[in-house]
Amino acid sequence: MRHALLVLALLAAPPAVAAQCPSHGAAMARTELLFGAGHVSDAQWNAFLAHEVTPRFPDGLTAFDGYGQWKPPRGAISKERSHVLLLWHAVGADADARIDAIRSAYKKRFRQRSVMRVDNIDCVSF
Repeated sequence: MRHALLVLALLAAPPAVAAQCPSHGAAMARTELLFGAGHVSDAQWNAFLAHEVTPRFPDGLTAFDGYGQWKPPRGAISKERSHVLLLWHAVGADADARIDAIRSAYKKRFRQRSVMRVDNIDCVSF
């Protein structure tokens, strides 16, 4: 029982990155979104960025092309082009809601089963 409480306490504790950031940096959340793009044209992707992503994160973003593969629970390995989106933002429910709206919009518009999300805390300076 004591181990379970310790694990829960560690999971609930905020990251100590802010104390570790150099004096010229500040702690910010980083979210990576990975989008399957096998049948999505460059024009469709650019329109998606302009209409779904930029209005939700107007301060900036980074996007680049990639290649990915994954195996669905009941299927063969699927290999396809992908898009990777990097967002640095303040931690909070507002950012989470905007990110989830982007993921939902992409899945609906391009009939995708999922959009992978990876979160971390980084030290950032401009």
